[in-house]
Amino acid sequence: MFSGGTLPDDLPGPHAGQAVVTAGAPRRAAEAAVVCLHGRGATAQGAINLYEPIARHGVAFVAPQASRSRWFPYAAHAPRERNEPHRSSALAALDAVLGRTREVLDLPAERTVVTGFSQGAAVAAEYAAGVGGRHPFALLSGGLLGPTIDPGSYAGDLDGAPVLVAGGGADDRVPVERVAATASVLRGLGAAVTERVYDGVGHEVTDDEFAWLEDLLAELVAD
Repeated sequence: MFSGGTLPDDLPGPHAGQAVVTAGAPRRAAEAAVVCLHGRGATAQGAINLYEPIARHGVAFVAPQASRSRWFPYAAHAPRERNEPHRSSALAALDAVLGRTREVLDLPAERTVVTGFSQGAAVAAEYAAGVGGRHPFALLSGGLLGPTIDPGSYAGDLDGAPVLVAGGGADDRVPVERVAATASVLRGLGAAVTERVYDGVGHEVTDDEFAWLEDLLAELVAD
């Protein structure tokens, strides 16, 4: 595998210099990469472990660590400015990891998947809506930040990128309304959105979400 190292020391905010954990395909054998963002209270290594069910030949996994194991300190529905400078630092961290992963592994955006759970999904959603690009995204039990979600405040161009926005119908942390609003915004920014809500499921990852990622990776990596 290629070495993860650390996030740049000159990143803004609290996530500068944090560790980056890697696993999976080595540098010269990687045909795709999955950048994994952990949830609050979890770790980069925990994110690598979480996505072990979708590991396959030719896929590298990369997971940055958040400062104090949280990407932002307040709830997703808090005013966005309350989660600064953590939110901006998290977006800068993700951008740095994506840039390094693509450079080191010589991969296009289309083969560099971004996925996250809970707070990690929120960071991925904010990046997708604000920056855009052709990275595939899988947002698991998380969505855009703020007390309300205004589609007019996002300017990313997702240019047909595949995006999964999924959550549990019984999730007491991420209401289905936030999942739906996030899916709507990303659809409006040009993503090919798959939106799924699982009845009776709480704040957790499902086999169906892993299956969506497995199907995506099967398309990206030749057997």
